[in-house]
Amino acid sequence: MTKYLISFPSAAMVLPDEDLQAVSDATHAVVQEARDAGVWVFGGGIDESVSPVMVDGDGTVTEGTYTQTEQLDGGYAVLELPSREEALGWAAKIAAACRCAQEVRAFQYDPAS
Repeated sequence: MTKYLISFPSAAMVLPDEDLQAVSDATHAVVQEARDAGVWVFGGGIDESVSPVMVDGDGTVTEGTYTQTEQLDGGYAVLELPSREEALGWAAKIAAACRCAQEVRAFQYDPAS
């Protein structure tokens, strides 16, 4: 089976404060549904209050990130599914819960993971 990354940037989730609890509850329900279905691998949101760092092979740590990932934020879910069609179905459930469109990407197959 293939692992799929389903994600959205923080800026995509625009909703009134009074809707936050309903969105949280709906999102947790979809996560539980995915767990119950045995397809949930991992998920969560990027903690935007913690700055990213780069770590070199010698262990040197420097503040910052790759230029193309400076805006890496938002929420992520990894699901293991038998088809792209199922990934799109789960993405639709997550989009409905989060009230914003989701990006779907497939991980390359790696028999060791």
